[in-house]
Amino acid sequence: MRVEKVPFYARNIIKDVIPGACFRAQLPSLLASIDASQWEYIQQRVNYYNKLTKPFTLDETAIECRKLSVWGHPSTYYYDLMDTVRYFSGSKRVSYHFGDIKHVPERPTFVKTRPIGDHNENSILLKLNQIRHFNFYTDNIPFDEKLNMAVFRGACYQDTRKLLLDKFGASSVTDIADTGRHDGQRRRNLMSETDQMKYKFIISIEGNDVATNLKWIMHSNSLCLMRKPRIESWFMENFLIPDHHYILLKDDFSDLEEKIAYYSEHSDEAKQITRNANQYVSQFLDKKRELIISLLVMQKYFDLSGQ
Repeated sequence: MRVEKVPFYARNIIKDVIPGACFRAQLPSLLASIDASQWEYIQQRVNYYNKLTKPFTLDETAIECRKLSVWGHPSTYYYDLMDTVRYFSGSKRVSYHFGDIKHVPERPTFVKTRPIGDHNENSILLKLNQIRHFNFYTDNIPFDEKLNMAVFRGACYQDTRKLLLDKFGASSVTDIADTGRHDGQRRRNLMSETDQMKYKFIISIEGNDVATNLKWIMHSNSLCLMRKPRIESWFMENFLIPDHHYILLKDDFSDLEEKIAYYSEHSDEAKQITRNANQYVSQFLDKKRELIISLLVMQKYFDLSGQ
């Protein structure tokens, strides 16, 4: 177990033994505490995560909140879902899919990720598996003092990651390696996030759904290089602007070395993009506001489902 998961589990196990009535009693005051100046911003995010506009009917797959259990589920997903539903009556019902989701469900369902595009309103985003996807690190190394190379570490099972490894695994301006398990072997080539932040450029590639490293890269002083995202999460990857929040790479990565060379020579442009990225990430760091947005996303679901 990673060290940061210890307080996560301890905190959530304690929450599980606190009577739900204690959380439900806090809901009115939490919603009333919204700053009027932030209401428009909050409502925009709520309506983006939950795009539903018409009433719908729940089917038999929807589960009463009081019957939700950590047993049989990925526990980090369960606890993140409970962080929201525990503020509502246990008799309310929800549909959810845990894990890496790249399709749109047939009925309104809470998910971690969804395809970017139109007609994805049945995928209602929640901030799930936060310990993996919203785990940030301190970066005290200025951009100019970092290694003048691009780094990538990740399990290379998908074709896109295999392509990157095949084309640039031996490049003199990259440090790219596969950390996946192969033929039952232990994971190799591991590199911590803090060690990766010693490089000026960090490559982000979608895996089973979104790229896990994208958020912490954009929170660092390193420059994120990636293809245009296909999947989005609570991080709203669809709103990321190429060459403003990150450096856009071609789908076949053929311009990777060219982009490294350019931004190595134009460090002022690179540093401005990292500042833009840092500013984008900052909107997700207000824990109270994030909770309120989650509560309103779920409240909208309950209202439209007649609950």
